[in-house]
Amino acid sequence: MSAIAYTLAVFILLTAVATALFRDVLSAIVVFGAYSLGMAILYTYLLAPDVAMTEAAIGAGVTTILLLLTIARTTRPPTDQLFERIHVPAVVAVGAFVLVLSSLLSDMYAVGDADAPIWGWEALQETPSVYYVQNTYVDTGAQNAVSAVLASYRGFDTFGEAVVVFAAGLAVLLVLKREVFT
Repeated sequence: MSAIAYTLAVFILLTAVATALFRDVLSAIVVFGAYSLGMAILYTYLLAPDVAMTEAAIGAGVTTILLLLTIARTTRPPTDQLFERIHVPAVVAVGAFVLVLSSLLSDMYAVGDADAPIWGWEALQETPSVYYVQNTYVDTGAQNAVSAVLASYRGFDTFGEAVVVFAAGLAVLLVLKREVFT
């Protein structure tokens, strides 16, 4: 992994821990938005722009707006402390989990590594992108390869993302409508 990936991973871990430990709700919401934005940037770095856009729209955008609207409509309790009291058994369990996952990082293939296995493509002896470019029209009849990949090859995934984005947008509209008329 590159320095960019390590920096993003450290940023994501720090914002996740800060979100869990902040006692002030507003601070936790802002840091959660930063966490979600960091995840979107990481997804972009890992060459998953559709997932990154969904994470940015839902996680950093819609969720943060809904949480901020919620805090605006409720009373915010005064806090004397910035952080919650730390629950030691939970920290030990999470720390052990992070150590186990960290030990597996050395076995991962680098992003774009030519030696990384691509399941199901060994018989074709080519990359998925070459297959898509060469066979899109034959397999799907679509003129645009990007549309064919999103609608045909990854149709269920794209449908699921569209449902999540639609539901989040609808929830925001309902909350905003309630905000305007109350």
